[in-house]
Amino acid sequence: MSKETKKKKLALHWKILIGMGLGVLFSLILLSTSWGASMTSVKVKGEEFPISNAELFVRNWVKPFGNMFINALKLIAVPLILGSLIKGVSDLKDISKLSKMGLRTILTYLATTIIAVSIGLLIVNLVQPGKTITEETRENLIENYSGEAGKRISSAEEQKESGPLRALEDLIPDNIFSAATDNGNMLQVIVFAIFFGVGLILIPVDKSAPVKAFFDGFNEVILKLIDLIMLVAPIGVFALMAGLVVESPSQDLFVALLWYAISVVIGLLLMILVYVMLVWIFTKRSPKFFLNGISPAQLLAFSTSSSAATLPVTMERVEEHLGVKEEVTSFVLPIGATINMDGTSLYQAVAAIFIAQAFGMDLDLYAQLGIIVTATLASIGSAAVPGAGMVMLVIVLAQAGIPEAGLALIFAIDRPLDMLRTTVNVTGDASVSMLIAKSVGKLGDPSVKDWDDHYKKEVI
Repeated sequence: MSKETKKKKLALHWKILIGMGLGVLFSLILLSTSWGASMTSVKVKGEEFPISNAELFVRNWVKPFGNMFINALKLIAVPLILGSLIKGVSDLKDISKLSKMGLRTILTYLATTIIAVSIGLLIVNLVQPGKTITEETRENLIENYSGEAGKRISSAEEQKESGPLRALEDLIPDNIFSAATDNGNMLQVIVFAIFFGVGLILIPVDKSAPVKAFFDGFNEVILKLIDLIMLVAPIGVFALMAGLVVESPSQDLFVALLWYAISVVIGLLLMILVYVMLVWIFTKRSPKFFLNGISPAQLLAFSTSSSAATLPVTMERVEEHLGVKEEVTSFVLPIGATINMDGTSLYQAVAAIFIAQAFGMDLDLYAQLGIIVTATLASIGSAAVPGAGMVMLVIVLAQAGIPEAGLALIFAIDRPLDMLRTTVNVTGDASVSMLIAKSVGKLGDPSVKDWDDHYKKEVI
């Protein structure tokens, strides 16, 4: 068989969508049979509860594979934070780079990330996609995860009794190994990773090189593990969706899922508008100029769902078509591909509130501010590869006290949304590079042959 006639392998996102569809179809067929619809009973702590044969079969023989997939995502969360964040901070190499251009870059990235998370929270609180779920479906969800919810309620009560600075105090772990054993302590792990990365920068290169090499290699291993976990994502989604349908056989879940997707898309479009406005206001470059210059990188980001894979094209477009000098792009854009995940953080905010709404949880202002902080810091540690955003969402959910099992509600449509949010991530990197270049006198007009001289005249 020639190479031309060989069939291409089916892309992972199509496999995930097929897994979702098959999971829903499998459960609907099972529920439609006389055996599946027949009721039986199970004993829980001596009490008997009615349950359909379909739900019992899926709970015992199908859903465990979905639970294993969720556990694999939770398993990789702490190593991913440590590997990505330590590598990202230590890649700065010289602490002096945090002055002027470096400090401006990081602060701008943090500012745009906070704006993105805030937009996500605003949209999801206005649209309230999780509120479209009926009370009956919500009660089923709460019943299925009542044990986990009970733990979260107890934890919330303890927090209320603590002092006003307890949240700040809890950022510093007294034992990093103890903190790393619980995904609910992820902020402590993030603080340690940043602290460790700064320490690597401050010691002599000959001393830090072996440690940095270890974490560079460690990060590569973790990224490969994510690839391996994502290979079984279609099976995990099949099991999760099958369990979701038999436990809550209601169409309103799918309506809520549609509104959730719409909320994410609206938020991402608003974020692109924010970038365009920032570029227009601070660099005086028109929206058409900016979007025409970066559009090829946006399309590549959309197709690959990877900021890292798109980085060479992003750098070429920003230098050759947006007028940013190489010394700025070579510093700002690689850092952006590591720590600037505005689309990802916006999606995490929407997803967290949506899942909370689906479970009937009303998050107060303090909890939502916590989501802003956690999503901002977690986005810094998000690897620039497909699927990493879902892993980081586990961190945001755990920190906010939202059941991580709620991932079953959104995982099926994560891939197309991942493509969109990666496009936003890359657009954010390009816009920030223009803002930084303008602030340090390194932004010119690419249509002018010698735009160094042109820019000097423009400044004068």
